Amino acid sequence: MKILLILFLAAAPLFVNAQQFSDGSNLTREIDIGVVEKLGDTIPLDLTFFNEKNELVSLRQLIDRPTIMCFVYFDCPGLCSPLLSGVSDMVGKLTMELGKDYQIITISFNTSDTPEKALEKKRNFVQNISKENQDSWIYLTGTQESISAITAAAGYKYKPQGLDFAHPSVIMVLSPSGKITRYLYGLIYLPFDVKMAIIEAQKGIARPSINKVLEYCFAYNPTSKTYSLQVTRIFGSFILLAALAIFIPLIIRKKRRNKSTQ
Repeated sequence: MKILLILFLAAAPLFVNAQQFSDGSNLTREIDIGVVEKLGDTIPLDLTFFNEKNELVSLRQLIDRPTIMCFVYFDCPGLCSPLLSGVSDMVGKLTMELGKDYQIITISFNTSDTPEKALEKKRNFVQNISKENQDSWIYLTGTQESISAITAAAGYKYKPQGLDFAHPSVIMVLSPSGKITRYLYGLIYLPFDVKMAIIEAQKGIARPSINKVLEYCFAYNPTSKTYSLQVTRIFGSFILLAALAIFIPLIIRKKRRNKSTQ
């Protein structure tokens, strides 16, 4: 029953968003729990929080590379631990290097959470990450003012329910300048989807040529929330290359013949 509840809550944002945009009359309806995507918006970088070392830091200080951001609260009985476990598992499978290619910022939206709790929670989910890279998964706590500002900027809607909170399960990917470039939903994050989202967030900085090839071959599907192979584009490129492979030798041979007859 607990597993079913977790899966239902994880899927809830998808149904909320689908209902919100299913017809024109719902486009401006305000939702209480879920995600209102703010793609292309830049988060307020001057907001300050306390990290797990009890240091006061601003988001501007922290965000200098593609960043995976997620919201949780540390005493959550349902979604938060599976979400963090999914992120931890994804880090272990991702071919990109945490700390070099990207970083992770986890922000608690419960003002009762402290840096001490953040450190305790962090220790549970960085065990499969090398020690030199663990500092690149940052846990933050803060005031209600900062929390409200960052969740509003991200379009993340949660609601207190007694001592707990009802909330969606989602991770966001930010560019090095703090622009929101992708939302990925659920509790399990496919390494390929995350890699593509990070590659997209890297735009404007130098990146390996293989990443450019991946960008060309795959595109984000907003319906399925995953990346799909661009069959038409790849097939068209193949046809073009095949045509070049046929016609270029013919042109070269013709030029050689013309030279030999002169």
